[in-house]
Amino acid sequence: MDFNDTPAEAAFRKEAYDFLSKHLELKTGARPRAGSGDSALKRAKDWQRTKAENKFAQITWPKEWGGRGGTSMESVIWGQEEGKFDAPTGPFAIGLGMCVPTVIAFGSDAHKARYVQKALMGEEIWCQLFSEPSAGSDVAGLKTKAVKDGDEWVINGQKVWTSGAHYSDFGIVLVRTNPKVPKHKGLTMFIVNMKQKGVEVRPIHQASGGSEFNEVYFTDVRIPDADRLGAVGDGWKVALVTLMNERLAVGGSPGPDWGEIMTYAKDAGSISDQAFREKLADWYVAAQGYKLTKFRTMTALSRGQTPGPENSIGKIITANHLQDICNSAIEMQDHFGIITEAERMPGDAIFQQSFMWAPGLRIAGGTDEILKNIIAERVLGLPQDVRVDKDLAFDEMKAG
Repeated sequence: MDFNDTPAEAAFRKEAYDFLSKHLELKTGARPRAGSGDSALKRAKDWQRTKAENKFAQITWPKEWGGRGGTSMESVIWGQEEGKFDAPTGPFAIGLGMCVPTVIAFGSDAHKARYVQKALMGEEIWCQLFSEPSAGSDVAGLKTKAVKDGDEWVINGQKVWTSGAHYSDFGIVLVRTNPKVPKHKGLTMFIVNMKQKGVEVRPIHQASGGSEFNEVYFTDVRIPDADRLGAVGDGWKVALVTLMNERLAVGGSPGPDWGEIMTYAKDAGSISDQAFREKLADWYVAAQGYKLTKFRTMTALSRGQTPGPENSIGKIITANHLQDICNSAIEMQDHFGIITEAERMPGDAIFQQSFMWAPGLRIAGGTDEILKNIIAERVLGLPQDVRVDKDLAFDEMKAG
């Protein structure tokens, strides 16, 4: 494993840091500066445009699409450096990290000309419409259907947990076009205009107080066949590309780590507690293990190699790690731990806020159980789970 940048990588790191320091402030806590509503969205769009105009948005994308034409390692370096600053990147993570790459991979030249540049410049935001109330982690079990009507498809159904749908302009939606074949074979992917007639977005009020997730209802929504991504019935193949990008994009979990809780414990007088120090040691070891695993990935990228499947481990470790740290910090605060107002609590109530949405990180981008299966089957070579519905037509499957 190589811990050092090459001369070219070091030069790019300096260029990135210099650019960022001219436009943003360094982070002063465990999370970016808070914002809400239209002002926060405008700030995010302005920053996205600034990055794109200076070729720092989507480092690895070809120059003809507005990217830099850089290396995967340069993309990692940019992410590391941007993470040090108060960068409002949230609204674009899903679109540019998952949706638009799917459009690039499976869309027509007309799609790429219409959508890629506008998304890169921050003019349009995208969301991903996969999850459904009855499907759980089984994406292929979805029921939202599309029926062909001339040159259009008519879509009816419901999606849930759709991040950013309330401010998105477009989305990629996975639907069932053929219930007479096994569930993985009857799916098709489309581009959908989130502002068109028949699309209803209902924000979900979360325990953290926010409403980043949404329910989305489709009622007789018409989508031209020209806006199909991939062949009819090939939606699972298309979705796998999106899901692979999602797991890479979700990666580690933001929020307080062992350093933040150690600082708080010193102030609170808990650092002398032996049981707490043992926990702190466990958190430190886990954090270093994850850090070294990321270094292996970075080393592979730096050498022009393809990283291995160890990336699947990252989210399992960090999401649980975050939940445990925040829970311990709240317990340290005793009955004051129930207070969530930022102005009243240490660290702007970062432990309370992170504790509320940490469980969601164990679902987003694949549940713990799904990722453990991936590690078991693809890393450890263990037998696959038994699938009794593998060759059964979707409309013959028992529900309930």
